[in-house]
Amino acid sequence: MSDVALNVLPVFALILIGWLLVRTGYLREELGEGLGEFVFRVAVPLLLFRTIAEAEFAGEAPWRIWVAYFGGVAVTWTVAHLIATIGFKRDRRIGVLAGVSAGFANTVFIGLPLVARVVGQDGLVAISVLLSVHLPTMMIAGTILMERAERKEGTREPQSFASLLLGIGKSLVRNPLVIGLALGAVFHIAGIPLVGPVKIVVDQIAAMAAPAALVSIGMALNKYKVGGNAGIALAMTGLKLVMLPGCVYIACRLLGLSPEWTAAMVLTSSVPTGVNAWLLANHFGVGHGLASSTITITTALGVFTVSFWAWLLG
Repeated sequence: MSDVALNVLPVFALILIGWLLVRTGYLREELGEGLGEFVFRVAVPLLLFRTIAEAEFAGEAPWRIWVAYFGGVAVTWTVAHLIATIGFKRDRRIGVLAGVSAGFANTVFIGLPLVARVVGQDGLVAISVLLSVHLPTMMIAGTILMERAERKEGTREPQSFASLLLGIGKSLVRNPLVIGLALGAVFHIAGIPLVGPVKIVVDQIAAMAAPAALVSIGMALNKYKVGGNAGIALAMTGLKLVMLPGCVYIACRLLGLSPEWTAAMVLTSSVPTGVNAWLLANHFGVGHGLASSTITITTALGVFTVSFWAWLLG
């Protein structure tokens, strides 16, 4: 258990430090936004680029990662939608937001540092393979389902499917994570080595990704409040922190993933809800409170559940 504490507690300690820096007024909240921008646009893309460029897949099939992870997401998302719409009597739009809140893990800002610390290089390869399709899959699914919910609720004139996909496609093409992964794949396939000063610079910037990401997410937590949605947010928290990693764990075992790749997928799925849930709520103008509350509660309780999953995985 001491090894689990040494690996997991520092991750959440850095989040707490970031939160305290803003909460006490020592640093301005705007600085956290700037740090997060650096992490998302520079540090993490370079980390993903280096990981894929130097990856050794050792005969593992990437598709098994996608099936295991998104199989768990599909089950959890469905249960979350049913709990929100039937159990809490909310409309279909909140049902979609509930699914996003329970199924959208903070893979970049918390998942990457956690997997790097607990699993190591093999884990980074696995999560990089997941990230190559995670954001497009989750955002397309969330957007399409929300558009469908709005059409059924009659709350907004829906846009055409073609324009919807075009907008998402343009966003993904400009996404720094997608660019970093694509360039890494080019270097990997072409067999271009990272050497000399270039490798030193890439390594140094990539090394900033984990601590900077954790501090920045802590600094951002001040704008996510808990209010008026405690019941449904707690339900989504249970699904996010317990059911999702449990489903992913079972799927990984059934598909025969290696212990390292299984650990990477389960730990990634066990981290708190990602800020994309709030961004989707903000885009469609519904469910801000649910997304905000779930992000805050899962982050507060995540240290305990992530420790449990790390202990279970050995």
